[in-house]
Amino acid sequence: MTWTAPRIERRDIPAAASERAMLQGWLDFHRDTLLSKCAGLTGEQLARATTPPSPLTLLGLVRHLAYVERVWFRQRFAGEQIDSLYFTEGAPDADFDDLDPARAEAEHAVFRAEIAACDAVAAGRDLDETFTTASGRTLNLRWVYVHMIEEYARHNGHADLLREALDGETGD
Repeated sequence: MTWTAPRIERRDIPAAASERAMLQGWLDFHRDTLLSKCAGLTGEQLARATTPPSPLTLLGLVRHLAYVERVWFRQRFAGEQIDSLYFTEGAPDADFDDLDPARAEAEHAVFRAEIAACDAVAAGRDLDETFTTASGRTLNLRWVYVHMIEEYARHNGHADLLREALDGETGD
């Protein structure tokens, strides 16, 4: 039996909320949007590049955003000493390149688990809490939230085009 990405209900964006709730709400909305662009597609479809000459795929976006979540929330902000997802010195774009349609369900699970882990490290932490990057920049948790919302918004635009080219489905 071929795995198909499940349909999801996107969470609503809070209309009037605290800064923290607003940032979390927008991030959750964009996370859900990416998953909604994958919903109903098989692993083969998720791994198919549809907009030549770009090799970009929906599965590659899922893997990339799991990687980016881990880097910003867990490795940089929380300082966890954990391995990178996908990235190696010899394959810096492995999140986009080393795709296996048979692993689409597992990659989807990695993405969901990474979101849960990232939410857990950020929960209860002050938005003004700072960390210093390897390049010496001092950033705060608020910056990470805003950056992640921007990262998802950009890639969700890519996901719109990829999905439409796959099966003609469009949406918001």
